[in-house]
Amino acid sequence: MTAHSGTHTSPTYAQAFDLLATLVAVVRIDGVVVFANAALEDVMGVSRRTIEGSPLASYFTETSSFVNALQGAQTNAFATMRYDALIRRPLQEPLPVHVIVAPTDVMGEVLVELLPLEQQTRQDREERLIDQAQANKELIRNLAHEIKNPLGGIRGAAQLLQMEIESKDLIEYTQVIIHEADRLQLLVDRLLAPHRRPHVVGDVNIHEVCERVRSLILAEFPKGLRVVRDYDTSIPEFRGDREQLIQTVLNIVHNAAQALADRVLEGDAEIVLRSRISRQVTFGKQRYRLALELHVIDNGPGIPQDIKDRLFFPLVSGRDGGSGLGLNLAQTFVQQHHGLIECDSVPGRTDFKILIPLP
Repeated sequence: MTAHSGTHTSPTYAQAFDLLATLVAVVRIDGVVVFANAALEDVMGVSRRTIEGSPLASYFTETSSFVNALQGAQTNAFATMRYDALIRRPLQEPLPVHVIVAPTDVMGEVLVELLPLEQQTRQDREERLIDQAQANKELIRNLAHEIKNPLGGIRGAAQLLQMEIESKDLIEYTQVIIHEADRLQLLVDRLLAPHRRPHVVGDVNIHEVCERVRSLILAEFPKGLRVVRDYDTSIPEFRGDREQLIQTVLNIVHNAAQALADRVLEGDAEIVLRSRISRQVTFGKQRYRLALELHVIDNGPGIPQDIKDRLFFPLVSGRDGGSGLGLNLAQTFVQQHHGLIECDSVPGRTDFKILIPLP
């Protein structure tokens, strides 16, 4: 989030940069820091007063790239320069960062952003997820519409044929055609469902959503499964589609419960519903002051390695007989709330994290 306006002496300038989770410094052409934001102060473990007035190059393990970037900015050799570096931190390991150096509108000053590489990787992954989901949505919609028309024709022709046939054996064949056409029609309807249903917006209490899902799952799995509540009750209500969110959480929890089949038999299956507030988060190329973080954590075998990267694709399932639509539908519903679902899975612990911006 590179800024090109204002001056570091303006209080609003400082205030705006302090809201960012990105590490930001405003640096004179001679390399001396004139402003460091709160995030930089936190990550460096050094007070802002110490950073300001000192040369920023002294915080890099290797200084030549930064010195070259400053010289390039001075001669207007580039609009923005990017490179990777390590920054020193007292009593801590050096931190790998992606450095962005860009001129500001103030003569003789440049803006330096330091993105921790882990955060940069996460942002790239999230952007990829969102683009993927969009492409999937278009593909599904087009494919489903293409299938619908010939399907109706096949079914109608089989019905007409059935009326003309007298042999019972042959009627069985036409019935198979009709039955299979109906089954395909049902699948197509399920593929199109999220794009057809109107988005019904009202006030949503996420814990009411969790409680509803919890009662449904415990009714289906009355023995051998514990569903643990770990709620932050200070989370405010927000505007959203309650039914869509119930369906989203239910799909994820239901998948978890089915993955826990062996542990249910042993009696030690566990699903944790954990709600938290996340501050200053960036997802979907946008920054939010507050976001809901809802985790669905299970102690099952983990997600098979071969489907991890395709988890939210339609028709991908890690289970025999699964339609592979549950997670795709969940991701679609959460994206309609400007949010995102992420997954982190290792054997013994799978964590689905639902992120939704809060007002």
